[in-house]
Amino acid sequence: MSLSLVERVEMPPAVSAWCSYPTLYEIDTWIWLADLSRKYVTTIDLSSVPSAEWDAVAAYGFDSVWLMGVWERSPAGIAIANENRNLVEDFHRALPDFKPEDNVGSPYCVRRYVVDEHFGGPEGLATARRELAKRGMKLILDFVPNHVAPDHPWVTQHPEYFIHETIEDARNTPGSCIELQGNSFACGRDPYFPAWPDVLQLNAFEPALRRAVIETLSGIAEQCDGVRCDMAMLFLNAIFERTWGGRAESRPSTEYWADVISAIKAEKPGFIFIAEAYWDLEWELQQHGFDYCYDKKLYDRLEHSNAENIRLHLCADLEYQRKLLRFIENHDEPRAASVFSPAKERAAAVTSATLPGIKLFHEGQFEGRKVRPPVFLGRRPDEPVDENLRGFYRKLLEAVNREAFREGQWSLCERTGWPDNASFQNVLAWNWVHDDERYLIAVNLSDWPAQAKIQAPWADASGELHLIDLLSGATYERDGGEIRLPGLYVELAPWNFHFLQVSAS
Repeated sequence: MSLSLVERVEMPPAVSAWCSYPTLYEIDTWIWLADLSRKYVTTIDLSSVPSAEWDAVAAYGFDSVWLMGVWERSPAGIAIANENRNLVEDFHRALPDFKPEDNVGSPYCVRRYVVDEHFGGPEGLATARRELAKRGMKLILDFVPNHVAPDHPWVTQHPEYFIHETIEDARNTPGSCIELQGNSFACGRDPYFPAWPDVLQLNAFEPALRRAVIETLSGIAEQCDGVRCDMAMLFLNAIFERTWGGRAESRPSTEYWADVISAIKAEKPGFIFIAEAYWDLEWELQQHGFDYCYDKKLYDRLEHSNAENIRLHLCADLEYQRKLLRFIENHDEPRAASVFSPAKERAAAVTSATLPGIKLFHEGQFEGRKVRPPVFLGRRPDEPVDENLRGFYRKLLEAVNREAFREGQWSLCERTGWPDNASFQNVLAWNWVHDDERYLIAVNLSDWPAQAKIQAPWADASGELHLIDLLSGATYERDGGEIRLPGLYVELAPWNFHFLQVSAS
């Protein structure tokens, strides 16, 4: 029997190569299909999604879609979750009429890396991938390195792949392990939180596991164009050793991710790896082969900090920044509409959508959904659509769906103020250049009005320039030399912005 436990499906050739700065749309697959089934009053899986729905996704101009949670869910994990009082309380908060059958299992408690039959199995996924490819979009799926479900076949076939607890360990830390077939398996965890009771911890230092993972990912790579790797930093040698100490094997001389990613890329050079990453380990993960890493620091600073701290973050080396994933919501974070004011959400969205790197948008974000259902749930409550917000996102995605934002050169702009007016410090600005295309973005990231002079580094800018704000429609005529020095004067209300296309008059 294959160690990969992945059903291989022949797929048509992939769409064109990745651009330098792509966009990615995350869909909670189970919930999305549940909503479509209600909408069309029939059962819909990935093989039967109406063309109009794929067209609606493609209309935003996305380069790729992340179908989150397509792998087989675990019945054992569902049973454990339904006995967890804290989880059940979360379910009721998100879904007041929650019933036990609404818990369809966590997509990160993987039973097998085979597409769940609920979604139409491997053939359903293959159909969805063809529909995306027809519309020029690639497909991203999940990979969970740290743990598997208690009923994963490896538990019986390869117990050596796991971290094991002693009887004393289990006695000292209740809930940290599961007894199965005479073995005491450690539950998955990160070093800062209690163990997750529905999953078993894999051993990153076990050579045979690395070989099995390469085979597993090789099978996954036949079915998609890239993977988002859950909690990727947990499998760095230093982190894993700190977490598990003597319960793991001897620390290997090579890094797990360097071994795994290089093996897959040798087979499929265009296949990409995205790391869910925290703890300032993004650069290290990039060095081990990740194409993109979560930029949680930008998200946290947009939510809680000030413009100067965001500016300092954006001063990082461009080679580092171009491999970051920018977002203002995803399935792990609260809905943007629930944590940001309407004006602040728009400013944060313009910021994250116009920086180098891969840009992530989350299904429901455009409609202004405020409830973030736990990933265990198979349905969500109805919420009214914010048509104004959806209109804003349509304009924003149309504006960034240009070659300059995919392949252009990005740079942070200097901005200055006046001795008696330091409000310029609340304004951040950057520009994109590609051949004859020029764009200048300025955002007031504060609760107060701000004025600033923004210096765009266009050495060839001269004569009159025509500026069109692609989001507001306003137009301006300015002198090109003035934009270089002393700078373009902007006056912005709290959380307001300019998205300027610049051309010769």
